[in-house]
Amino acid sequence: MCPTGRTLTSTALTSSSSSSDLRPAFDVLDADRDGKISKDDLRAFYAGFSSSGADESLIRAMMSAADSNSDGFVEYDEFERVLACQKPSAAGGVMEDVFKVMDRDGDGKLSHEDLKSYMNLAGFPATDDDIAAMIRLGGGDETQGVDYAGLLKILAVDQVS
Repeated sequence: MCPTGRTLTSTALTSSSSSSDLRPAFDVLDADRDGKISKDDLRAFYAGFSSSGADESLIRAMMSAADSNSDGFVEYDEFERVLACQKPSAAGGVMEDVFKVMDRDGDGKLSHEDLKSYMNLAGFPATDDDIAAMIRLGGGDETQGVDYAGLLKILAVDQVS
């Protein structure tokens, strides 16, 4: 069952995303690389982009929505299940939040600097050529960057319709 109460069939999950489709997004949020997302991971993610960090009630809400076995962590299968339940237009979706955090200047595009800054902060070494290749992969160009749909292409995340 999805956090919204909608039922997700196993057919819908497997047809909407393979187990590797969401792995890059999961890895971005798993700050300590222990294979699960904790409240501390989410705090670290948001702290890198905001002087005030994330609101604790927001972090609790995210964990509550995704942590279906109530162990205090979001494992990959729980993460995948939550994202598979989201509609692409659902306001406040996890991937949209990731995009907003990465878009430091709030212009609706991830520039070369936005991506470079995030990659360095997240501990993923990336050269300027790597960043340029990511932008091209996302359908953007060096001067304009990539939009939200471009980020999904970069991460190879297929949103469920």
